[in-house]
Amino acid sequence: MKHEKVYFYDNELEDEFSGIKRSTIVVDKSFRYQHGRVWRTAAWVLYHIIMMPIAFLYMKLKFSMRIVGREKLEKCRERCVFFYGNHTHIPGDGYIPACICFPKKAVILAHPDNVSLYGTKNLMEMLGAFPVPNRMSGMKNFMNELNRKAENASPIFIYPEAHIWPYYTKIRPFTEKTFRYPALYDCPAYSFTTTYQRRFLRTRITIYIDGPFFPDKNITVRQAAQELRNQVYEAMTSRSRSSTYEKVKYIKRR
Repeated sequence: MKHEKVYFYDNELEDEFSGIKRSTIVVDKSFRYQHGRVWRTAAWVLYHIIMMPIAFLYMKLKFSMRIVGREKLEKCRERCVFFYGNHTHIPGDGYIPACICFPKKAVILAHPDNVSLYGTKNLMEMLGAFPVPNRMSGMKNFMNELNRKAENASPIFIYPEAHIWPYYTKIRPFTEKTFRYPALYDCPAYSFTTTYQRRFLRTRITIYIDGPFFPDKNITVRQAAQELRNQVYEAMTSRSRSSTYEKVKYIKRR
């Protein structure tokens, strides 16, 4: 099979292939998660009137996107849900959450890098980016805001692999760290696995939703987080085998 690009990597947990250079902002106790009415109104218009139609059209027209298993979301429609997916597409990974949880607004936990491009911080937040602190002093405000979103039944999306590997067709290892959130708030978790196929000389995307997976309340939060992580990882690994097209080749350096 001929690949469009080849990447060489050293570490599946740390290597990044977004190709975007930026100076990372500081997200600490001074970072503002709450905004005024004018900001919130502008964010609603930008997300629901502009971005959401663009997301659907882009994913449908360019990739003939198909979402399998959306009916599984019905039983948890009125609850806060945590979604975990593989991080493999720019800009698709920003659009896919909106397509999955429509008509609700998706909240996407984001590394500070994702709101660090000059002049785009407010824009990215309006579109759902929820920056994770890179300073310990910011954790209290972050957890307070996360708790508020959980109480408001927001759909919260997380890419536990953390670093983007474009068009990668396997599931990279990830820790249980972010699974502490659904375990802590007693929220269900779902996996969404992006897979790639080739059809009529075009790349096609099929997304598989699995779950819900519920945290075990009879064990510690850490144990419940590890259990959720294992369930999600197994589901994603199984679904990743549905990829039949490898657009980009990844080779581990010796």
